[in-house]
Amino acid sequence: MFQRRIPEHLRHAPTRGVRGFAVLASMEAAARGILTSVFPIAMYRSLGDAQTVSEVYFAIGLLSMVAALFTPWLTRFVPRRILYTAACLTMIAGNLCAAAGSATETAWLIPAGLTFTTLSVVVITVCFNAYVMDYVARSSLGQCETLRLFYSGAAWSIGPFLGVWLMDVWAPAPFCISIAACLTLLATFWVLRLGNGKIITKARGPAANPLGYLPRFLAQPRLIVGWTFAVIRSSGWWIYVVYLPIYAVEQGFSDRLGGLALSASNSLLFATPLILRWMQAHTVRQTILIGFFGSAAAFTAAALASDLPVAVIALLMVGAAFLVLLDVSAGLPFLMAVRPSERTEMSAVYSTFRDVSGVLSPAAARVVLSVAPLVMVFAVGGLGLAACGWLALKLHPRLGRQRVVAQV
Repeated sequence: MFQRRIPEHLRHAPTRGVRGFAVLASMEAAARGILTSVFPIAMYRSLGDAQTVSEVYFAIGLLSMVAALFTPWLTRFVPRRILYTAACLTMIAGNLCAAAGSATETAWLIPAGLTFTTLSVVVITVCFNAYVMDYVARSSLGQCETLRLFYSGAAWSIGPFLGVWLMDVWAPAPFCISIAACLTLLATFWVLRLGNGKIITKARGPAANPLGYLPRFLAQPRLIVGWTFAVIRSSGWWIYVVYLPIYAVEQGFSDRLGGLALSASNSLLFATPLILRWMQAHTVRQTILIGFFGSAAAFTAAALASDLPVAVIALLMVGAAFLVLLDVSAGLPFLMAVRPSERTEMSAVYSTFRDVSGVLSPAAARVVLSVAPLVMVFAVGGLGLAACGWLALKLHPRLGRQRVVAQV
């Protein structure tokens, strides 16, 4: 009797590697990129001033941070693939709310849509990072991060400007395109057949409550430093994405200028392979130092040039270029320090960087705006980036280099 061997491409998904995750990330970028500049302007139009917008973002940030911490607890009861699917459907629901709000000019629907969208991104990020740590080797994390950004370059480059342009043509249009991208993301996820990830047996049982793994995180300084880098980098982007469009409108520029500036800055994502090559020739530490100190200098200079709105916008775009450099490098210290048995839990901790920055940034902006003009928000962002640059001086000089094992 002859036994037929099941073809390899049917037994194992062939695209679970670096390229498969890059494709998945590009679909998510398409769903989010077109809304990046739309939501701040839509919120500003419906709520009326930057301080109220900051307060709403602050509340949503708190909610999303709680959701990120509870996601690993949910994975004990809900399979990861189902959780990822539910998050995609939640993002579609958020877009439907925002589309209805923009069409009917119902103010509360815009914040509701942003809330659903933000929560869905939290869960997708937790699941995505856990899948990456399951299937991508530690030595390939830099390549994975670079390819992810490169594949997402088109969505992040075209999406912000396209979104604000379409919003002026027909207000619900950006949200409809995002819904189509969400459906494509969901289909791509199921085609990749990632399942529930790899199962690793722990020496100890799972934490009894959603916050039970935080002491393990706090006991590992390398994880704390890597997470801090992610928080401040995200805060820099948060300030750039939310307050640059508002600043442009307040200075009398077109509301499309913010989207155009973000699209131009994001086009640098296509240079990520060159950044990776440079980083491999030097070190992760050098790359992070240049990113933090360069962006800090640009944001601070933008605040000092407050009398020249064009110079402010130009300097912020320079700062965003250094933030792209950090997108490639600043997440690596955390990802490289995670223990295999703690992938899901620490992925949830890492994903809170976006939520913490979503709380920290609007809170700081709200305080600044109560006593100073909007341009001073950029100065506070520059201060935070400079502080992270100082912290990066403590990184190991050879971080990210492959270890050379001597053979006897």
